[in-house]
Amino acid sequence: MELDPLILSRIQFAFVVSFHAIFPVFTIGLASYIALLEGLAFKTENPVWVKLSAFWTKVFAVVFGMGVVSGIVMSFQFGTNWSNFAQASANFLGPMLSYEVITAFFLEAAFLGVLLFGRDKVPAGVHLFAAIMVATGTFISSFWILSANSWMHTPAGTEFRDGVFFVTSWSEAIFNPSFPYRFTHMVMASFLTGSFVVAGVSSWYLLKGREVEANRKALSMCLWLLLFLAPTQAVVGDFHGLNTLEHQPTKVAAMEGNWETSRNVPLLLFAIPDQENQTNLFEIGIPSMASLILTHEWDGEVPGLNEVPVEEQPTVAIVFWSFRIMVGLGLLMIAFSVTGLILRAGGRYWRTGWFLQGMRFMSIAPFLAVLSGWFVTEIGRAPWLVYGMMTQAEAVTPSLTGAMALFTLIGYIVVYALVFSAGVYYLMRVLFVGLEDQLDEHEHEAERPARPFSAAHVPFEYTGDKPTNPTSQGGH
Repeated sequence: MELDPLILSRIQFAFVVSFHAIFPVFTIGLASYIALLEGLAFKTENPVWVKLSAFWTKVFAVVFGMGVVSGIVMSFQFGTNWSNFAQASANFLGPMLSYEVITAFFLEAAFLGVLLFGRDKVPAGVHLFAAIMVATGTFISSFWILSANSWMHTPAGTEFRDGVFFVTSWSEAIFNPSFPYRFTHMVMASFLTGSFVVAGVSSWYLLKGREVEANRKALSMCLWLLLFLAPTQAVVGDFHGLNTLEHQPTKVAAMEGNWETSRNVPLLLFAIPDQENQTNLFEIGIPSMASLILTHEWDGEVPGLNEVPVEEQPTVAIVFWSFRIMVGLGLLMIAFSVTGLILRAGGRYWRTGWFLQGMRFMSIAPFLAVLSGWFVTEIGRAPWLVYGMMTQAEAVTPSLTGAMALFTLIGYIVVYALVFSAGVYYLMRVLFVGLEDQLDEHEHEAERPARPFSAAHVPFEYTGDKPTNPTSQGGH
């Protein structure tokens, strides 16, 4: 069987970006949470906030390191697999990626060192400032990356001449039509991810009876935030959907599994898209609901996939089901957020076993939702790389062979598996220790971390109801 370099390049980039995306979507929300904890510690001098901040800063360090390692090679693929696109878009994407490094990555890297190792070495105000700068850096980074990616979906402020994009208006290119909606949607997703992870880990500790006061406070903070974030994300998603309907109607048609342009379109809860015959084999839906959601009118017109040639249609089944997974997980998040509010009566939210167990498992829900949404966004754009202007086939490296693409794909899978294994190992060490001993780091000055992952160093290992010192059993 002949290896298709285009398909393999798409799979490779999808694998790399999906692996990488789960880290920044967590660290963006977590960095803001750490800054909030540092602010509370600075204002109240309550050791509980310091404990929480020290613990989650260690988690942040590990996840940030994994994000850097997994993401730094992504831009290289523009040259190796998508050289035509790299050459065509260099006038715009080159500066955009440079701005992200200069304004965001350097800011995060510099102040993360202060945040990690400077608690007892700099004034408390400086340490708080470092936490705020790290959080700010994550936002700036997401701003440039989302702007660049949104431009590929709704290109603006550029002209395409002789196979090259020339910038005619930087403001229009940066603030392209889909950027405000996609940026807001991703930031909200990041806060949701951070909140659910913190809530899930805190619930796990509460089930074990560990550091009850601190974890109860952490869970309470997250539940209040989720009560606002989860419903708001649904509203933001609605506006994002309306924007997508205006600029990328074919993607919306694939999301809805709608083949014929028509009115009173039902909201399909279940269907088996048959792209070859341009129909659905089986449907279960709510009458007129898709028209109401997408146009805010019962008889609103929804575009059909047959408006474009078959070769310009995305892979409908993947887009259709990814969208439903994302929405289903979003509704589940809202349900848990409302349940948390109900259980606040009598303080039951932190003493109800089934709810705490549910929050544990919900800690992975936002990651799945983000990946599902990413599949909808990127696969729904196919076959365009720059929507309506450059296809993926036109963008791929001309000299790339299927064998070369397969070799690098396997290489990425192997390397990323090692990175993920190492990261999870360090992360588990931090999580099993928990909040115990977070204030005693000054006793280990001789072991001050010198490597990024060594910030996850822990002097104790959790083996039961209380931490034990492994040095009494022969050391680490």
